[in-house]
Amino acid sequence: MSLRRLRPAVLAVFVLAVPAFAAETTEAPTREHFAPRGMERSYHDYHYTPVVKVGDMVIVSGIPSGPGETYEAQIRGLFERLKAHLETAGATMADVVELTSFHATATDSESFGAEFARFAPIHAEYFPDHYPAWTAVGTTALLQPGAAVELRAVAVIGSGKRPRADIPKPAPRPAGN
Repeated sequence: MSLRRLRPAVLAVFVLAVPAFAAETTEAPTREHFAPRGMERSYHDYHYTPVVKVGDMVIVSGIPSGPGETYEAQIRGLFERLKAHLETAGATMADVVELTSFHATATDSESFGAEFARFAPIHAEYFPDHYPAWTAVGTTALLQPGAAVELRAVAVIGSGKRPRADIPKPAPRPAGN
């Protein structure tokens, strides 16, 4: 068969296949709104969604720390509430790919470092490996009275099933650094 005869056949296949492919790839993802039990007012009265699921991505709105007798108890409660928020949309802590924490008691780098030293070990209890991206921000105030920290998260459902981290361990730092 000559190239000239083949061109119309290839063109016909292309013309028929492209619209079918385009229809599959341009369909909008689903968007679902969730509120853990007891948080329904967030959506209806305060006009925000505690958890939004878009396709396989789950976005968790800021969760304030507290209540608890100690800072550590408040932070553990914060992570437990995060776990419950994720579960409403079918995600797990292993699926978390990004965290943003807002710290109201950090007034300068030194106090932020001291708080971070208390926060980080609790974070490690909930994320023992394959850590999410994380941004920690000092702020002057949070909406929830008495909250020391607020946490928001992004998860991708199923991403925690086969994580990889090919990051070599660095050499130990010299003493005093």
